[in-house]
Amino acid sequence: MILAIYNILLITAGILLLPFFLLIILSRAKYRGRTLERSGLRIGKRQNSLFADTGNTAKKPVIWIHALSVGEVTSAVPLIHALQADMPEALIILTVGTFSGKQTAENLLAPFVQVILSGPFDLSFAIQRYIKAFQPDLFLLVETDFWPNWLALLHKQGIPAMLVNGRISEKSFLLYRRFAFLFRPMFRSFALLSMQTEADCRKMTLLGVPAEKMIALGNLKYDMLLSQETEKSRLLPELPGEEKFVWVCGSTHPGEEKYIFSAFAQVLAQQKGRKIEEQLILVLAPRDINRSRELVDLAGRFCLKAATRSSSEKKGRVLILDTLGELAFCYGQADLAFVGGSLVPQGGHNPVEPAIHGVPVLFGPSMEDFSEIAQELLACGGGKTVTEDILTETLLSLLADTKKRLRMGRAAQDMVERHRGGVRRHVQAVRDLLVRNDR
Repeated sequence: MILAIYNILLITAGILLLPFFLLIILSRAKYRGRTLERSGLRIGKRQNSLFADTGNTAKKPVIWIHALSVGEVTSAVPLIHALQADMPEALIILTVGTFSGKQTAENLLAPFVQVILSGPFDLSFAIQRYIKAFQPDLFLLVETDFWPNWLALLHKQGIPAMLVNGRISEKSFLLYRRFAFLFRPMFRSFALLSMQTEADCRKMTLLGVPAEKMIALGNLKYDMLLSQETEKSRLLPELPGEEKFVWVCGSTHPGEEKYIFSAFAQVLAQQKGRKIEEQLILVLAPRDINRSRELVDLAGRFCLKAATRSSSEKKGRVLILDTLGELAFCYGQADLAFVGGSLVPQGGHNPVEPAIHGVPVLFGPSMEDFSEIAQELLACGGGKTVTEDILTETLLSLLADTKKRLRMGRAAQDMVERHRGGVRRHVQAVRDLLVRNDR
């Protein structure tokens, strides 16, 4: 009944918005191709190409993985690498929900999967075309992006679905509980929900999910690879000398960049005339890369010369990262990191990304979405909570104390090492589901 009501509302909304969608499709080729793909109207060509390249697929497992956007794609990277290594015979279909997520997937995962596509709309005919084209033996959903028709159709056709790297923020938990009539059937349609922590499992239990369907396998990002192909000389701003002090602020949101630029400008002013002043670099990676021009202008208000990664000129103290898939590399070059979405009430972003490189991690007080990781970093001495009032002071203190920075970095990296192994556990769970589905 709930699904029927949902579909009635979906069809009604589609009819009302149809002129708007037609206008976009007809006027913009970029959206036209993606819309046709998400409707399932271009899937046949991909199916023919895939099966022609791989020959008879009757005995080869087909694993369909879906990731919503950039963050989820990044989480999926170590899992896909491991699946490809452990089951080289398997065909991996990767679908992505957003345009930027698909770009990231193509940059990071093209050699390791058979097909990268935009995910289908939550319309029965579109989902059916994807299922018919690729005949998946298993569906893996990375972290989030729950859709009623999608999960219901997979369940109806006997295709087991597994949630991987699952987590529930407090905000999401309140939403799921308020609309439990819609979310509970979706969660129960999964064959297995692999959550990051036991606390996430407890939240799922409170939402009415049977305990036997849940398991805590850890966070996939603890197993992220350290190697990146981007060359340091091509990325960082051009400054005289070899030594540099690089402060990387990742996944920042509107409202917090002004504090970052202010702190950096004050540090430069206080170090004026000293050798360290010539070495200081700020790399700022906004969550929305389309804000790069706005941030170059904002930096100028603090008398900071900024350049964008996509521009040919790299001179100046500040680099605005307006490209996808390079933040992990930047963290690897950092002496100090700040994780954004935390000085403003956005719940924060994943502090594991810099910690894995042995980099001290700063973050603001709003880390609700990664509270357990943040608390563990604070407890081990690998991270520090800052506010806008103490950001400059903290930056100056860590700039002056190399030994403390190194201690913090080692503590952060040791914490990551203690939690590695989640990918291996996920791969085993995937194998178990495939065997169970073969019976």
